[in-house]
Amino acid sequence: MKGFNGKWLRVNLSTRQISTEAPDEEFYKTYLGGRGFIVHTLLKEVPRGVDPLGPENKLVFALGPITGHPFPGSGRNSVGAKSPLSGGYGESEAGGFWGAEMKKAGYDAIIVEGKSDQPVYLWIQDGKAEIRDARPMWGLEVAETEKAIREDLQDGGVRTAIIGPAGEKLVRYASICNDITHVAGRTGMGAVMGSKMLKAVAVRGDKPPEMGDREKVLELSRWMGKNFKTKTNFWQYGTGAAMDYYEACGNLPIRNFAAGRFPEVEGITSQSMYKKGYVEKMESCYGCPVRCKKRVKLEKPWKVDPVYGGPEYETLGAFGSCCGIGQVEAIMKANELCCRYGLDTISAGVTISFAMECFEKGVLTLKDTNGLDLTFGNAPAMVEMVERIALRKGLGDLLAEGTRRAAEAIGEGSEEWAMHVKGEEIPMHEPRYKQGMGLHYSVHATGADHCSGIHDDVVNKKLAEWDRIGLAESVPVYEMSGRKARMLYEVGLWRHLANSIGLCLFVPWSNEQVIQAVEAITGWPMSSWKLMKTAERGITLARVFNLREGFTKRDDMLPRRFASSPADSNLKGVGVDPEKLSSARKAYYQMMGWDENGVPIHGRLVELNIEWAAQYLPEGR
Repeated sequence: MKGFNGKWLRVNLSTRQISTEAPDEEFYKTYLGGRGFIVHTLLKEVPRGVDPLGPENKLVFALGPITGHPFPGSGRNSVGAKSPLSGGYGESEAGGFWGAEMKKAGYDAIIVEGKSDQPVYLWIQDGKAEIRDARPMWGLEVAETEKAIREDLQDGGVRTAIIGPAGEKLVRYASICNDITHVAGRTGMGAVMGSKMLKAVAVRGDKPPEMGDREKVLELSRWMGKNFKTKTNFWQYGTGAAMDYYEACGNLPIRNFAAGRFPEVEGITSQSMYKKGYVEKMESCYGCPVRCKKRVKLEKPWKVDPVYGGPEYETLGAFGSCCGIGQVEAIMKANELCCRYGLDTISAGVTISFAMECFEKGVLTLKDTNGLDLTFGNAPAMVEMVERIALRKGLGDLLAEGTRRAAEAIGEGSEEWAMHVKGEEIPMHEPRYKQGMGLHYSVHATGADHCSGIHDDVVNKKLAEWDRIGLAESVPVYEMSGRKARMLYEVGLWRHLANSIGLCLFVPWSNEQVIQAVEAITGWPMSSWKLMKTAERGITLARVFNLREGFTKRDDMLPRRFASSPADSNLKGVGVDPEKLSSARKAYYQMMGWDENGVPIHGRLVELNIEWAAQYLPEGR
């Protein structure tokens, strides 16, 4: 095979046994990488009903064919397990350099099973692996841990995937931090890693696999190096430069998705950090010229260490407008704390905004918060609560469980204010504005995920590109219909594909260039149809996993809050009509080859070459 190592690493932390496996070429062609490798493993090897934080759960790190090759956007890896946040399929992606280093170290995937009886870390170098003592590192923050590992191995070039104290304390939305600042944040993979007493995975390698057509890959790479500035503006400010536009059009979540205007928005944009001189520089991921990652520094009113990078759009929205906070310095500190402790910024911010609404409505009191005035807009209180969540102190212990569990414990109608789908907190793209994204939130296996969903307004601006796959029809952003379901189905498959091939969506490749790159790297003939079917295969297997775990179509929902819009919103009364959502969801099911209950039909399983998955469907389906 080209582009891959052809080897997987299996590590049993209970028995300390380490082994290698070599799936055949047909397996690689079918599942391709990333999500495909993860969901196949979890469905076949993780028994139904296991505790996500128990030793029977398995954690799978997986690379794509593109990962680690000289192709801009190739620094990403996927990681998955049964999610402690949702109880269903869990998956997250991260960029940086760790994934590329793992590819060069000799493996395409790592399966971690069992549980160690003491803290350990995994060390992988050029096809060899060992389990090492991490007791001196347990309790350390992320940057401290990387320093300790490099000192232990006497190698300053080692790349790391690390959990912080939040993962050790099993915060259900704890993250895994690659190279400190590149974070696999969603679905609680850091908590799964912590439950196994695995502090880190360190990798080092210098033997990348051969590509099918190296010159073609380098040709594409050179093209992007010359043209990226005309295709994207992320190289200027990273994400978060359009927040004022988002506020004006109604896409910016404000005060736990309950308000419509945020006059302080200009104070929390990426530009505001530049104007105040907080941005030290822009940083990159492996082999990428875009350099969209901010590195920020602050001395007061909070001290922010630049080693922890800087806040991106989702973080600016979650800790900013969603919490009613217009002070970018507080957001910078909250972001730093999340990177220090290993905490997902989206879930942390939305969970805090939920608690703020509970506080303002009198459901939570000063007694519950240990004297913390948790009103919207209280920046010091927000920063303090981030730390309390990460360390499970006081109310933070409850909020560390996520909004769904917190609302169930608090009661008194607070379930109506818990902004989540399947337990995963909703990201910073308003489903009332981007209704295709809202449909995606409702049906996606992990819950509300923005990376693999469609951005309705962006799709409409790039119809010439999407016409290559047959979608040439503009559909209004506010529309929820069968036409919008079609847009989600067709464009959404391409959005999902990135999680199978290891590609960053911030690098402005065309669909045709992606096809060319995968073909050149693997040496296999490729087409849009093949790649879309690969994505559909992964989506369907994740659906089967959730169905096996007891999920039903009733879990494919949005919070009722989105049925109407705030009185002061520029959306002017636009909401997600529940009946139209139900109708569009039904149409999407049919396009996916799922029945009226969202269960994949036998013919579609056969067509996708995953007929074996039928055994995991609920009886009678």
